[in-house]
Parts: sequence; C-alpha cells; structure tokens
Amino acid sequence: MTAQHAVSPQTAHPARTSWPMRVLQAVVVLHVAALLFQAVTAGLLLSSPGGRALHETSGIALAIIGLAHLVAAILVWRPGGGRAAFVPPAALILVLTVVAAFLGMAGLKVLHLPLGVMLFGGGVMQLGRVMARRPAAA
Repeated sequence: MTAQHAVSPQTAHPARTSWPMRVLQAVVVLHVAALLFQAVTAGLLLSSPGGRALHETSGIALAIIGLAHLVAAILVWRPGGGRAAFVPPAALILVLTVVAAFLGMAGLKVLHLPLGVMLFGGGVMQLGRVMARRPAAA
C-alpha cells in the first residue's frame, strides 16, 4: 500500500543545490568579505603610511575575486542550467571595481569613495539573491 501525502511548504525539504550554485554562493560570500576588507584598508590608507600598499594589494585581490564571481555566475547559468540573472550583476560589479581602481589611481577620491560604497551595497544585494531559498518545484 502506498499513500500520497500533501506536503506543506513548511515541511517540504529544499531542493538540493547544484555544485555551481554552491560555488557561486561561496564566491559571493568571499567577494562581500573582500569588499568589506577593502573599506577597512581604505581607513588604513587614510590613517597610516603603509596603508596605501595594503589597499592596492587588496584591490587587486578584489578584482580577481570579482572575476571568479563572474565565472561562477556563468557556470550556474550555462553548464548548470540555472538562472542567467546572476551574470549581469556579477559583470557590473567587476566592471565597476576596475573603474573604481582607475579612479583611485588617478586620485579622484570624490568618485572613488562613493563608488566603493556602491560596490559594497551591490555585493550585499547579490549575496541576498544567491542565498535566497526558493521553494522546490512540485
């Protein structure tokens, strides 16, 4: 005898997350942490003589992590068969990171600092999107 039971949304088990999505989630967490660390090194840049080197180095690391974020978003979409919605924000964050780096190197703090704040906000928004739990398809 088999019986089918209706499963309420509260008791339904979430669908297993694919490996590309898990990679994207991990990279976005790392990316947001790196964006936050970049803000910390900006404070060091303003308060200590050695802060510039650390801010520049962490900026390079931030760009590399941004590239990994974009690659992971593409992996979720193309081979993973997931949503393409993660790709445009990842690409935009990477492009704006490069723009912010050039603005910083040019000494345009009046544009560099607000762009850094916007990047952090965008990273947090992307984090919320990739960590959102979606109900399993019935």
